[in-house]
Amino acid sequence: QLVESGGGSVQAGGSLTLSCLVSGRTDTKYCVTWFRQAPGNEREGVAAIYIGGDSTYYADSVKGRFAISQDNGKNTVYLQMNNLKPEDAAMYYCALRTGGCLPTMMMTDYNYWGQGTQVTVS
Repeated sequence: QLVESGGGSVQAGGSLTLSCLVSGRTDTKYCVTWFRQAPGNEREGVAAIYIGGDSTYYADSVKGRFAISQDNGKNTVYLQMNNLKPEDAAMYYCALRTGGCLPTMMMTDYNYWGQGTQVTVS
């Protein structure tokens, strides 16, 4: 089960941190990825992290502004979002796939999804 939190409304240039709580897993190596979807747009991968390792991947649109991290003790993956832009506004989802992360971050590669948390940038 994946549960997102931390969304909200922020002015352009502001920051937000999203959290994804992962529960019910017995394996220790899998990939968690943050996706986002704005109205009328396809769901796109934003950032991925390999749980059990150090690999991370970012979409070009967020490199240098977003940072994905993990707290294994809390089974939580974070997405720190800085210098937010209006085009970052979307519903943000975390997703999980067994095995390693794929740099392509395509939603069809993911088995488990959270319900999403809304980010609004004005």
